[in-house]
Amino acid sequence: MRLMGVIRWLPWRWLLRRAARSQGFLDPLALMARLRRFGQPSEVAEPIELLRAGMVFHARGLINTRVIQHNLDWVWPYWIEQQFDPYSSAFLPRAFSITHVNLTHRNWTAVGRPDCAALPIVDPRGLVTAMEDGWSLDGWILGADGTALYPSRAKTAKQSLTNEPDDLRLTTQTAQSGMTLETRAQVWRESEPTASSHVLVCDYEAESATGGQLAIALRPYNPEGISFIQHVQSLADETGGAGGWRWQVQDDEPGSAVTDVHFDTQPDAFASSDYVGGDAALKAASGDAPAPVSGASTDCDTGLVTAVALYNLSPGEARTIRLRIPLPAAATQPDAVGWASALAGAAQLQVPDARFQHLYDTALRTLLLHSVEDIYPGPYTYRRFWFRDAAFIIHALLHAGFADRAEQALARFPERQTRATGYFHSQEGEWDANGQALWILARFHALTGRLPAGVSQAEWLRVIRRGAHWIERKRLPADDAVPEAGLLPAGFSAEHLGPNDYYYWDDDWAVGGLRAAAVTVDAAGDPQLADWMRAQADDLAASLTRAHDADVTRLGRTAIPASPRRRMDAGAIGSIAIGYPLQSVAADDPRLLGTVEYLLAAHRVHGGFFQEMIHSGVNAYLTLHLAQVLLRAGDARGLELMDAVAALASPTGQWPEAIHPGTYGGCMGDGQHVWAAAEWVAMMRHAFVREENEGLVLGAGLQTRWLQAGEVLGFGPTPTPHGAVRVTVHPDARGAHRVEWAIDGPDPDWVRIALPGRQPLEMTGALRTAQLPESTP
Repeated sequence: MRLMGVIRWLPWRWLLRRAARSQGFLDPLALMARLRRFGQPSEVAEPIELLRAGMVFHARGLINTRVIQHNLDWVWPYWIEQQFDPYSSAFLPRAFSITHVNLTHRNWTAVGRPDCAALPIVDPRGLVTAMEDGWSLDGWILGADGTALYPSRAKTAKQSLTNEPDDLRLTTQTAQSGMTLETRAQVWRESEPTASSHVLVCDYEAESATGGQLAIALRPYNPEGISFIQHVQSLADETGGAGGWRWQVQDDEPGSAVTDVHFDTQPDAFASSDYVGGDAALKAASGDAPAPVSGASTDCDTGLVTAVALYNLSPGEARTIRLRIPLPAAATQPDAVGWASALAGAAQLQVPDARFQHLYDTALRTLLLHSVEDIYPGPYTYRRFWFRDAAFIIHALLHAGFADRAEQALARFPERQTRATGYFHSQEGEWDANGQALWILARFHALTGRLPAGVSQAEWLRVIRRGAHWIERKRLPADDAVPEAGLLPAGFSAEHLGPNDYYYWDDDWAVGGLRAAAVTVDAAGDPQLADWMRAQADDLAASLTRAHDADVTRLGRTAIPASPRRRMDAGAIGSIAIGYPLQSVAADDPRLLGTVEYLLAAHRVHGGFFQEMIHSGVNAYLTLHLAQVLLRAGDARGLELMDAVAALASPTGQWPEAIHPGTYGGCMGDGQHVWAAAEWVAMMRHAFVREENEGLVLGAGLQTRWLQAGEVLGFGPTPTPHGAVRVTVHPDARGAHRVEWAIDGPDPDWVRIALPGRQPLEMTGALRTAQLPESTP
């Protein structure tokens, strides 16, 4: 304590400034003060969690800068081959780039099982990264005539994700000059559980018209850049049968964990190298790689070991080599669950549209893969928890019928709440979390009729009370003569709405969370707390209304900016949360629809919403938010946005967080964004059934071409406050349709049939069928 007191009295600011200036540097404190002036004063300039992640990200970028551009004769992953190719549309100049990071092809797809916490990823050319943030495996063909097929350098490739009844397999195919290579990756669960009961299985099937060699290579990189390999040793291995082979790979300093890569067949030749010796791929291509020797090892102090196992190919004959890599076990090993059983009871989509159908079926699997031990928004860059992403992902899990996964995630919310303040903490400085946590808890209660198990009802009420009081205490004074009076303070927006500001997004979630949770608290037997929460919500909503009225006068238009101190810009996308998912205002609210019109007119690229703040790309999930608001208002342009998002999906049915408008590759965030998959599930659900107050709206998002196809459409069962609902649309030969729905709970107050191109038909909730005439001109 005495030492801390001395440190506080030291003139450290003066010393830091003097040291910087003496070496010709800018004054760092003055620079930071300047940077802060671009945002509103906030208690948290930037969450320490994001600073830590950013430092790790750019530390790798610095290493990439030191390694890649000086070794362009190496075989690099697809994103590097593209970004460093002067003839590629993805080329990036690097003269003033301090770090070299993947900015144009942030695409990858996870493989796994619904009972496996590990998430191996595969890039667009078949590069497999088995361990989180680890090294990778690649394959290529060296033709006997001197030609070569390197998938990362191939102009085209075909990639697909197979959703079989009890399997999830990713296949990558490349071909050129009479050579074809197919790689397949999937995760199996061993029949007899061991310390690691899951294995990544990779098959490499190669064929060359002239013969040659199949190369399977160990690579010290992944889709983000360099990932060190210190040591590799080759050994005979009979775990998969006689004649096997394995690599023992150590990715860090001596004494760190070792990963085994098991080959089903011993290679015919083998090459390895350290950094000084160059890429082992160069040795392999020279044609004089020696036969493998059991026990041979390669070490590299730099951490850039490379190795290549070579298998001879006879002309015109295919050869397949299988690799197996044990995956790390989860902290708590889940029960064995295959895909068939995990998907049993899930809401089924039936539409005459193979693209939409595949995207939905894939999105269901994406949700299950990323909710095994916690809710993750992505398998790699975003393999950590945020309340914001979790709220949307859990909501989609509920829509799809995965209430057990949703409940498992919600049961961890109390431990993430600070007991002293009631803050739902995933990152400091973000004030949307409490509203989102309260809202999704209330949605679980509304759709299941109960609070999540694992925590008593009394404890849940304490959690909700603490969360609501945090909102009350956090608000600014409502009687100040400033635009943000009564709102939540300025905060950092990881939703990428801009620099620190008084974001309406935060306040809208607080109002929505308080009102939704009040219904839950009332049902749980605490009407006094419920009334207080409603009063708090009304008071905050009144502050928002005052700010919005001032915005209309200030901006001269009926729309909602990102904050009371901002002009209209792309950050206004956050302000449409009042329409979706919160439904805090009427579907035809002028300010909501005015905001949507502005965003469509000023921020639309390739048919989708282009987020200029941080993302600098087309956003699938934010485009679907706009589509939800439009379709809720009966505007058929929402159908166009659905089509735009479907067209932007990768060949494996995934969306990166932001999509490059030129390359169509990922340019920000995780290459497989789970929030985007969640929004696709929600979109398909709301196309068939949407709650609106105490009623149900059916069929409002059905594509016109589906109705014209003359085939049965269907969705369900999906939970609603009225019980599980299943909707079926039957066509007849004249172009008319019969809509049927089944509800296993209490009748809604009303049901509205709202097929696009038809006059809406509203009826009593007790009915279960309606006949609609053919579409109007």
